[in-house]
Amino acid sequence: MRRSLIMGNWKMNGLRQDAVNLASALAEGLGEVAQEVAVCVPFVYLPDVAQVLASSPIALGAQNVADQASGAYTGEVSAAQLADVGAKYALVGHSERRSYYGDTNQSVANRFAQAQKQGVIPVLCVGETLDEREQGKTFSVVDEQLDAVIDTVGIAAFANAVIAYEPVWAIGTGKTASDEQAQEVHHYIRQRLAERDADIAANLQILYGGSVKPDNAQGLFAQPDIDGGLVGGASLDASGFLKICHSV
Repeated sequence: MRRSLIMGNWKMNGLRQDAVNLASALAEGLGEVAQEVAVCVPFVYLPDVAQVLASSPIALGAQNVADQASGAYTGEVSAAQLADVGAKYALVGHSERRSYYGDTNQSVANRFAQAQKQGVIPVLCVGETLDEREQGKTFSVVDEQLDAVIDTVGIAAFANAVIAYEPVWAIGTGKTASDEQAQEVHHYIRQRLAERDADIAANLQILYGGSVKPDNAQGLFAQPDIDGGLVGGASLDASGFLKICHSV
């Protein structure tokens, strides 16, 4: 049986003390939960949050990772550097990175590969824009995003990875896919990977990442192919995020 994963993405919010306070509140309030919990924090606060979470079951994640191992890549942070400060996870291909900073399917695949080489678990974000959904391109867009990674690292790499389906039209808009809409795409992703390896697909964690909130989490997480959430704005409120964690 797949274990659920609830992952908070703090994005570019707050200052150092805000990060420490939020991490402390999560660590103190989590209690006993059956699922995995992780938070992806800005690079500069990774060491501070790692220290706060050291005695907590909450795992540490980064919001991106370089597509190169080392060298003259000013502004990038390598997978080895992330592992060195205790990051267990790294987001790759988040829609905001694809939309605002030009991450391509191939560069995302390279980031995925670099993370795995250093023992950091990549969380591959895939999803369509509103225009693509309205044109009936949801599945073809997801296919292209998945295939770029499979062609680069092979299907076996997904035995130690996570996928997050994030419909771009439901991120930061207050909108969310219906339980049925989200399940449809999650099921498609699982079946698409099952064509390559049924065991890997069956055990893969696929998260929903589109405006998950305490009031919609339970319905989403009850779907058979939704294994948890990649939580954005709601993860900045400790009480709300903890409610999501306990709703699985």
